[in-house]
Amino acid sequence: MTVHHLNQLLLVCALVLLIAVAAVRISSRSGLPTLLVYLGLGVAIGQDGVGDVPFNNAELTQVIGYAALVVILAEGGLGTKWKEIKPALPAASSLALVGVAVSVGVTATAAHYFIDLEWRQAFIIGAVVSSTDAAAVFSVLRKIPLPARVTGILEAESGFNDAPVVILVVAFSTAGPVEHWYALIGEIALELAIGAAIGIAVGWLGSFGLRHVALPASGLYPIAVMAIAVVAYATGALAHGSGFLAVYLASMLLGNAKLPHWPATRGFAEGLGWIAQIGMFVLLGLLVTPHEVGNDVVPALLVGLILTMVARPLSVIVSLLPFRIPWQEQTLLSWAGLRGAVPIILATIPMVNGVPESRRIFNIVFVLVVVYTLIQGPTLPWLARKLRLGASPGAADLGIESAPLERLRGHLLSVTIPEGSRMHGVEVGELRMPPGAAVTLVVRDGKSFVPAPTTVLRLGDELLVVATDPVRDAAEKRLRAVGQGGKLAGWLGTGEVATEDQRGHTAHRKSL
Repeated sequence: MTVHHLNQLLLVCALVLLIAVAAVRISSRSGLPTLLVYLGLGVAIGQDGVGDVPFNNAELTQVIGYAALVVILAEGGLGTKWKEIKPALPAASSLALVGVAVSVGVTATAAHYFIDLEWRQAFIIGAVVSSTDAAAVFSVLRKIPLPARVTGILEAESGFNDAPVVILVVAFSTAGPVEHWYALIGEIALELAIGAAIGIAVGWLGSFGLRHVALPASGLYPIAVMAIAVVAYATGALAHGSGFLAVYLASMLLGNAKLPHWPATRGFAEGLGWIAQIGMFVLLGLLVTPHEVGNDVVPALLVGLILTMVARPLSVIVSLLPFRIPWQEQTLLSWAGLRGAVPIILATIPMVNGVPESRRIFNIVFVLVVVYTLIQGPTLPWLARKLRLGASPGAADLGIESAPLERLRGHLLSVTIPEGSRMHGVEVGELRMPPGAAVTLVVRDGKSFVPAPTTVLRLGDELLVVATDPVRDAAEKRLRAVGQGGKLAGWLGTGEVATEDQRGHTAHRKSL
């Protein structure tokens, strides 16, 4: 490749990214899922499109898709709040294991009898489309105020169910008969256990290191966090465990560890997540040959109908039976089983392995994902309102960024008071900060000043809080509690009640 060709390639990539960014704005106003816009962009560039770019490298698509999925799972894990997902873990785990098994069986049976596929190909389709897509779930659910339990189950399920589905697709796509199904179940359990152990270990070690080692530049923290997430995936995969589960668990631990410079890290991860989604969907669109899809539209619609109206609801009912979840929430969970890039990526595995009719499988999965995402995504908010499951948005969380002061054994917290925060109108003395933490500076309308205990905080203020190392977590917890519950946060049950020492310290400060 010459320098001229490289410049042309860079220009095309930059234009695609700009068009994709503009498409996000259009899709947010129209309600059209962004993944469909990106897939459409890839189809338009590829064969039979205006770009007429020939591309049929399924192996390259699979490799890039795996890499993009690692980034997407890492970004999703970093944004998952432990306090919301913890109560939902048993139900989500059951849905990701028992639910997947039920969905694979029902969908494969329908594919075998209704569209006349051999059992191997039918089970491949059943396994491929039984995985909910993390990118689709994370992007849609975080725009819809749903009850915490529903959101937690869906997010955890989308992070967990990729692992067993990948194992099943690889097993069904391997040459030779699939024998001893009980051995396959044991293999899935072993890989999940290895992946979970490695993910938790890498996440804990990574968060411990980043919290206790001050890096020379704030921009290094986001890079280190994403590198740790990739280490979790690679280590899990090399140890013959589930790398996808490892990266999700490691990222979730990192995301809940109150790391230094967290807003910058979160923004960096979101940017990488968007690039991964754009690149992955555009590449998958390029792999599609539109004139070959026509004969597979009806089979795709039929399989998708069985999956959406029978397999998914049945898997939800069976897997959540022990948890006594109300029927309204089960209905929403059934409809919110969003598919996206993951099934299309998994559909490249039989293509790479040379499974007969693998191209037809890919086309069926592609059409199914496009059509039913177009139906389910925009109608999810409407269904939530009809089921009366829309949760009222609470007070906005504070943006707190922490920079370690290594020599002073302390931390400098930068706190921004956003719209909707109940810290508005609270006096500095009423924050009741723990001993060893104090508000040292307030920046308001571009001007900074040292606050008094009676200084009233306002929306848009930026506070600089110095906290010693032992009380750093308590100081941040108290700030978030006041942001959510106001000056009476401790008495109202939001956050921790101040100790007698803290109340005495506050009284002492007020008397100064």
